[in-house]
This record gives sequence, C-alpha cells and structure tokens, in this order.
Amino acid sequence: MSGSAIELLDLVARWIHVIASIMWVGNSLLFNWLDRSLVSAHTAGQTPKPIGTIWLLHSGGFYYVEKTLLEGDRMPAPLHWFKWQAYTTWLSGAALLIIVYYAGGRAVMTNPSASGLSHVEASALGIGAIVAGWLLYEVMQRFVASRAPAAAGAMWLAGFVAISIGLTQLLDGRAAFIHVGAMLATIMAGNVALTIVPSQRELVASVREVRGADAIVSGRAKRVSVFNNYFTFPVIILMVSSHFPAVYGHRWNWLLLLLLVAVGATVRYVLNLRWTLEAWKPALAATIVAGVALLFAIMRPGATNPAPTADASTVTVTFEDARHIIDRRCAVCHSARPTDLSFGVAPGGVNFDTREQIEARSARILERAVVTRTMPPANKTNVTDAERALLGRWARNVSVTRNR
Repeated sequence: MSGSAIELLDLVARWIHVIASIMWVGNSLLFNWLDRSLVSAHTAGQTPKPIGTIWLLHSGGFYYVEKTLLEGDRMPAPLHWFKWQAYTTWLSGAALLIIVYYAGGRAVMTNPSASGLSHVEASALGIGAIVAGWLLYEVMQRFVASRAPAAAGAMWLAGFVAISIGLTQLLDGRAAFIHVGAMLATIMAGNVALTIVPSQRELVASVREVRGADAIVSGRAKRVSVFNNYFTFPVIILMVSSHFPAVYGHRWNWLLLLLLVAVGATVRYVLNLRWTLEAWKPALAATIVAGVALLFAIMRPGATNPAPTADASTVTVTFEDARHIIDRRCAVCHSARPTDLSFGVAPGGVNFDTREQIEARSARILERAVVTRTMPPANKTNVTDAERALLGRWARNVSVTRNR
C-alpha cells in the first residue's frame, strides 16, 4: 500500500477516534457530575423514588433530569443507551495502532539502543502488554476485590507499574506511552462491554418482568463507571504525549509516565470530591502545582539524556558539515522528494531541502536529534554520537549568531 493511502487511513481513523473519544469522555464526565449533583428525594425509612432530580439550564432552555430504578413502573420507550461511543473509540484506536505502528510503519516500535527486538517482536510485546494489563484488572476486580478490595487495588497497581516500566525500557518511548494509554483504554472499554452493559441489560429485564430493579446490579455498573472516570485524564495525557519528545524521549521517561498518570487520576479524584470536600479548590491547586513542579524537577536542564560530545570540540562546524549529516540522516524523510516514504512526505511538514529551511529548524534539530535523541525514529538512519555532537555544536552556533 502506498504512503499516501496509509496516510489517508491514518487521517480517517484518527478523525473517528477523536470524535468518538470526545463523546465517550463527555458522557462519563456528565453522568458522574449528575450523580453527584442530584437533589435526593430520600425520606426516612423509605426507598427514594426517584433517587434524585436536578434542573439544568443549557442552550436557551430548562432541562429536568430524574434518576430512578423504575420500581414497579413500565419500561419507558425509547430508551437511550450509551455504549457505542466507547466501542467506536476502542475500535478506532485499535485500527490506529495497526495503521501507525504494526502494519503502516508510520511510527517505530523498537528501541535499538535498549533491546534487540525486531518490529514483529516489539509489536507482539505491545499487544501482549495491553492484554496482560486488562486480564490482571479483570481478575482482580472479579475474583479478589469482593473479598479484599485493598489487596486487589494494590496488586493491579503493582502490575500496572511493572508493565509501564517494562514497556519504556523495551520499546521506543513514544510507542511505550501510547501502549500504556491503550492498555488503560482497553480496561475502560472492557468495563463497558463486560460489566456496565450486561448490568444494564439485567436492569432492563428486571423492570420488564416487574421483578423490581436490583440495586446491587445498579451499584456494580456504577462502580466500574467510576473507575473509568478516574482513567479518563491519564488516558488523554498519554495519547497527546506523542507530540512531546522531551517527555517520552527522556532517559527517565518511565518516571514521567507514572507521574502523568498519577497526577491525572488525582486531579479527577479531587474534582469528584468537590461536593463533599470544602477545601477542594486548594487541594486541586496543590495537586496541579505539585505535579508541575515534579515534572520540572525531573526534566530540568542537565537531567535529560546526556548530550554526545565531539572528539574535536574546538573544531568549527560549518553549515556544509551539518548539511552533509542532515542530507544523509534526515532528508531521506524530511524532503519534498523523500527516498523513504514510511512516514509519508515530509513528516510534520518539515523539509530540509534548502539552507533556509535547515537553519530555520536549527533549534528543533538540536532538541530532537541531540538532546532527546528522538530523531530519527529508533535511529533508523544510524546517526552516530559524533554526528549528533557536530549537529549540536552547529545548532548552538546558529543560536549564538542570531542573538548577537
């Protein structure tokens, strides 16, 4: 299949994925907010019916929402289900993994400097990690949580940390972040398909048969729905992390990954407590400030990948010296006429065909090729440490010249 066809498939799948995920996350946040904002109709000694109500103002009108288990009432029609947003998000995400990583070759899976895995082996590892994380979660929730919820949570968390660290050590950093996010998203979609929807089918059947809705079944669906709610922010940050090579390309990328997940989940937790925690605003601010401070502390200058040094550090590096390296190692992709079409024409719209184009990107070349070493992907064109050092010296000279 041509590079243009793969790029078109990538575009369509990504478009569907973004739209579906916005709808899914939006539903999760809305219904979580509704459950915590409902005005209870509880009367002492009686089962509340309805459970709660709320008035909303939006788009020029007033909306009245009532939550009930339909005790003895007829099944309303039509009844709107919320499931296809989750299924579409997961299916389109799986398609993107295939298009971008496994078959399309638009992004690399391997990290040659850390492991000797082939592309097929790295792809199998990524898929296996997603399945393993989901299976561990399901086993903990279904067979351990009912007897020892704290132990189940601790065991799953330990497994999640181990899988995350393992992926960052064996795969390319960008691929590792995406696959950890895919693992969490698979758990979320599994919660919808295997717990929430079946529980809702039980509720519908019990109401139709006038048996009365089972509060235990309702509670089971709500419990995993809340779990999904806590996973939303971590999944979002892991999916957008592919745009930030300074993060996924950092030598401590595993720590940054775990920190991003922890901060995202904690922020969601504090937001869920704002109905019962009077000091939720200071708690939220403290969480965000602490998270950002830790990110800066880990990523501070000097804490990133050690920059390579040239043997002859006093030798002046000319533009011609830099261009010789760029033509051999970078322009195979970043050109109006690339010789390698794996990533499409001029990935990111970056061309290195003229001096002006190259010098305009000198700061980016320094960051990606020298500091984070995330370009070329998986060092596909075999850039040497000496070449990176020369590029770094040239790029810094360009910056000094501009600032004079």
